[in-house]
Amino acid sequence: MSFQPTDETRTALVAAHARAAAFLGLVCSAPPVYGTSGTTVGRHADDFWLRVSRSSRTRAPRPTGQGPLGAEQLLPDSVPRPRIHRTVDWIDGEWFYQGDVFDLVGPAISPTPDLQHEPLLDDHWWGALRAALADLATASAARTTPRQQWIEENLPKYLGTPAPTSIEWITGHGDLQWANLTATPLNLLDWERWGSVPVGYDPAMLWANSLHVPTVAARVRDEFAEILDTPTGRVGELVALAEMLQAVERGWYPHLAAPLAQRAQELTNLSPPFLAG
Repeated sequence: MSFQPTDETRTALVAAHARAAAFLGLVCSAPPVYGTSGTTVGRHADDFWLRVSRSSRTRAPRPTGQGPLGAEQLLPDSVPRPRIHRTVDWIDGEWFYQGDVFDLVGPAISPTPDLQHEPLLDDHWWGALRAALADLATASAARTTPRQQWIEENLPKYLGTPAPTSIEWITGHGDLQWANLTATPLNLLDWERWGSVPVGYDPAMLWANSLHVPTVAARVRDEFAEILDTPTGRVGELVALAEMLQAVERGWYPHLAAPLAQRAQELTNLSPPFLAG
């Protein structure tokens, strides 16, 4: 989902970003860029990218082995991503702030998770993405995305089908969509949700966020057919569809409701309950 920060949040994030830059001795340039979560801001900082995020103070300190810092520590070097060089964390009132100094990469292929235009990606790019996910799968993960409890509660709610009794998990990105990918060269951005994901979940999420550009959606299914066209991969796709339909119910991606519902019905022979009503 893509959220826009409120004016109050923007003001707080910009002030926090300036504080982190001053502490780290960095000089920032260019306008601030707000992340799709609505709780992050980034700017060019010398030859790097300084990203600051805000969450509840109850989230402090950073969980071991999770998020961008966990990705820096645990993922193979072969997974293309902006590397972290320095970090700073602090608490201010009710908020926990995290500042990370990344390699400067980008821009993202799309300003929003759901693709709006043909990105003209070549065969080399698609091969690099497949290789990146394969290398990522070899890493150990400290969390699951989404949680088993969420799956058990929300597959019946959004797909009308019981949660699967058996799920095969693999280490994945957890938020594979077009605002988290760069083109030349490929980099995977935003490692907040990485961890153990159901097999097929990552490519299914990328496919769902490609539906506005049918040629790209078809390319995703072709590139990852060996995963998505298996019983195990279809379980991961069901989880991704439930998550996307939850987003639709909350008012996001209304134009994707029909194709998401159609695919869910193809897999389950059931109409998504909240859309059917």
